Amino acid sequence: MKLGSRPLLLLLGTTIVLVALASDRGEQARGETVAMAAPQMPMQAALMQSSASGAGQVNGAAEARLIEIYRLTGAGYTRDALERAESLVRDHPNFQLAQLVYGDLLTTQARPVRDFGDVPAALAGGSAGTTLSELRHESQMRIKALRERPPVGAIPSQFLALSPRNRHAIAIDASRSRLYLFENTPQQLKLVADFYISVGKSGIEKMVEGDARTPLGVYFIISNLDPKSLSDFYGSGALPINYPNVLDSKRGKTGRGIWLHGTPPNQFSRAPLASDGCVVLSNPDLAFLSRTVEIRTTPVVISPRLEWVAPHSVQAQRKPFEDVLDAWRSAKSRGDVDQLLSFYTPDFKSYDKSLAEWVPALRSEVDKARGKPIQLKDLSYLRWTDATDTMVVTFGEVADGERSGPTKRQYWVRQGSEWKIFFEGIIG
Repeated sequence: MKLGSRPLLLLLGTTIVLVALASDRGEQARGETVAMAAPQMPMQAALMQSSASGAGQVNGAAEARLIEIYRLTGAGYTRDALERAESLVRDHPNFQLAQLVYGDLLTTQARPVRDFGDVPAALAGGSAGTTLSELRHESQMRIKALRERPPVGAIPSQFLALSPRNRHAIAIDASRSRLYLFENTPQQLKLVADFYISVGKSGIEKMVEGDARTPLGVYFIISNLDPKSLSDFYGSGALPINYPNVLDSKRGKTGRGIWLHGTPPNQFSRAPLASDGCVVLSNPDLAFLSRTVEIRTTPVVISPRLEWVAPHSVQAQRKPFEDVLDAWRSAKSRGDVDQLLSFYTPDFKSYDKSLAEWVPALRSEVDKARGKPIQLKDLSYLRWTDATDTMVVTFGEVADGERSGPTKRQYWVRQGSEWKIFFEGIIG
């Protein structure tokens, strides 16, 4: 390719190439444009809003503005890109990746840019070199998430059924450094926002305390911490999750204090692999999340790589399990304790009680119901599949004639062709 007088940086996915400008004239020149996969909602909405207004405080808007700068640069609109980059770093002076892009755009005014983050070699060693590498990685992950959008209307495969009490749900894809926020509408789960996130320094699949890994599994937000009660390190707040969950504890995993939290004041975002195991968002994104989600009822799925499926496809997947769950309900409604116990694993636990220690409590529940049919209200179940197939089930257990009952959670495991309960307990 024959280069014009001033090469221009173009970012396409994770590849950085130089594109020839089409003109040597003093007017704004245009270069070759490489098509980038059009984003689906809701990032597209944020991108359109930021393009129109230049505002920076709606969810994901700072990232949307950065992606728009990438697009303008790739299309050869360097003057517009430079103006928007200047505006972005003025609004978010701690956004290091935006500062790096702004610096590259300024450099193109004087000389060709050789690489993304084109700084003198003398400044690219040591800790500065590490920071530069991390910013390049962050840029790649943000663009990857833009190019590899979920299919329209698709949902993560773990969300088999949510109750009306689950007003929102969160799914995290570690392979894309991305958090997806869903609203549970009467019609279907609706993707309303998605954000760049950081995970553990050592990656994912937490096993022991201090391993700097982010856990994988199905969790729930258990509190919403006021930023005034936290150090500046956590930024605009924190949403702790219930790690270790029942399955984690059964597997001997240790550690605690896994939160979704913000960033220190001097950082807009952190590198993709940067935390001690928490999930870290920018402060504007975390603040939006904190205002939106509910504690105790918001599930959080953390996956190595999300599988996106059509909502109707999960109906067939959940039907065999629904039949087993209904058989359990029927046995309890009849007061058939022997049949009921056949649904539980020998190593069953109810918090600190073994199966033998818990059976008296089960018999007491059955006696109290006096043969009244049991109804499962606000039923939800989420599936987690790795070395085993697990179902996390939450429901209100209400006997006919009663207005309310305890909220319970069960963990089921598939053993061959059968589903068995290895945990059951009251959670509210």
